[in-house]
Amino acid sequence: MTSVRWGLLSTARINRRLIPAIRASRQGKVAAIASRDLEKARGYAEKWNIPHAFGSYQEMLDSGEVDTVYISLPNHLHAKWTVKALESGIHVLCEKPFAISLEEVDAVIAARDKSGAVVAEALMYRHHPQARVVREFFQSGKLGEIAAMRGIFTFTLREDGRSPDSLDVRMVPEFGGGSLWDVGIYPLSYFQCLLGTPPRWVSGSQISGPTGVDEVFNGQMGYRTPTGKEVLAQLTSSFNVPNHTALEIIGRDGRLTATRPFNNIDHRAELIFTDRKGRSRKLNIPQKPLYLGEVEDLQAAILDGEKPLISLKETRNHILTVLALYRSARTGQFVNLEDFSRL
Repeated sequence: MTSVRWGLLSTARINRRLIPAIRASRQGKVAAIASRDLEKARGYAEKWNIPHAFGSYQEMLDSGEVDTVYISLPNHLHAKWTVKALESGIHVLCEKPFAISLEEVDAVIAARDKSGAVVAEALMYRHHPQARVVREFFQSGKLGEIAAMRGIFTFTLREDGRSPDSLDVRMVPEFGGGSLWDVGIYPLSYFQCLLGTPPRWVSGSQISGPTGVDEVFNGQMGYRTPTGKEVLAQLTSSFNVPNHTALEIIGRDGRLTATRPFNNIDHRAELIFTDRKGRSRKLNIPQKPLYLGEVEDLQAAILDGEKPLISLKETRNHILTVLALYRSARTGQFVNLEDFSRL
C-alpha cells in the first residue's frame, strides 16, 4: 500500500476540516462518504467531489473502497463504530472524546489487538507545531519548578428557536453531552501531555442546563511529577459564554501563555514567555494546517509502522479523568484516581 483511502463515517460539519487536510497530505485520498440517508450521502459526495457514497455505515466498511475511516458521530457512538471498523479490518481516526466509558475504551483496545489495525484519538492540536514548542519549552527548565497550570475553552452553543426534536446532540446527557466532554477535554489532555501522567486526584463542579448536561464545568487536578513535585491544574469549559481559549503554565522562574492553544492556532495565535521580572517575549510558532498533522500521523502508522503520537493508554487516561471529574461533581467530594480506576 502506497496511499490511504479515507472514508468519512457521517456528514458532520467537522468533515470540512478533514477533507482539505486529507487532500493536502501526500498519501491520502478521500474515497467515500457514508450516511444513514443515501440521498444525503450522494448529495454530500457531489458537493465535495467524493467518488463513493453509501447509505449505511456498515455498507461502507464492507465495501472494500476504504482503508481507514474518520469517525465524527455523536460521542456515544464513537466507540461502537470504532470497534465495528476494526472488526472489518479498517483503520480508525476517531474524534474526541474517544469514548464515554472505560469499558468502551477497553473494547476498542481488544478489537485493535485482535485486528492489528491502527486506531488513534483525534486531538488535532497535539499535532500542530505549537504543541511541540510548548512541550520543548516546558521540558527545557526555563520556567523553573512548575507550580500550576490553567486551561480554558468556552464558546456559546446557541439553541435559539430550535424544537426539542432538533436539540444539539451536545446537550443530550445519554449521548455524552456536556461541555467537559466536548471542549474541557482539550485542556485536560494538554495537562496530561505535558506532565506525562493522569492526575492523582480531581475535584469537579458544574452548572447544569435544562437538559441536565454541564453547561459550565470547573475542574481542579493534583499531579505529582516524576521528581515527586506537586503540580496543581485547573480547567474551565462552558457552552454559554463567548468563545475564549487559553493555556497558562506557571513556574518559579516565569510563565508561558498560549492565547490559542487548541483551535484557530493559525489566526493570531501568540505564545508568550514572561520571566520572573515581568519581561515578556514571544516565541515563534511554526505554521501548519491544523488538521493535517493528525492525518499524516495516522497515515505514517498505517504505511510506515510508526506509533501514533497519542497512544490508547493516554486516551484511556483522558476518559478516566473525565469520568472521575464528573463523579466528583455529582458527589461533591474529591476523587482519588487510583481508587476510582478500581471501581
